[in-house]
Amino acid sequence: MAERQLPERANVTTGPWKDSQDDRKDHFIARDGKVYAGTHLIVDLWGAERLDELDHVRAALVESVEVAGATLLHIHLHHFTPNGGISGVAVLAESHISIHTWPERGYAALDIFMCGDAQPMKAIPVLERAFRPATVKCDELLRGETGS
Repeated sequence: MAERQLPERANVTTGPWKDSQDDRKDHFIARDGKVYAGTHLIVDLWGAERLDELDHVRAALVESVEVAGATLLHIHLHHFTPNGGISGVAVLAESHISIHTWPERGYAALDIFMCGDAQPMKAIPVLERAFRPATVKCDELLRGETGS
């Protein structure tokens, strides 16, 4: 099998936008002396409820998006049988929220990644109200830090 040739692409550090004088908004964040693409929250909910209710999960994700000030583009959820777990993603203009639930263990794993002016931490209280977990663990990652 012949090796496929990929087109040459500019990378993030040397792309033509680096020195551009246009006012194009790239949605990178400048906060607390750091410049980065976005905030990625890794959230674990333990002892959670209603993790097998598709409409409830959908409503919680939609409210999380709204409260965080993000823009919902599309939401897709899949309900597994027989255990009732749900996996899915809310695709945002600012990135995404994904969810994977294990109702038989009272556990949900969520990724909340948002760039620009969105405030992903505001989604946490919405998730706490919706799923009433006994424990919430949240790790924050700054994605795409530029070092400047």
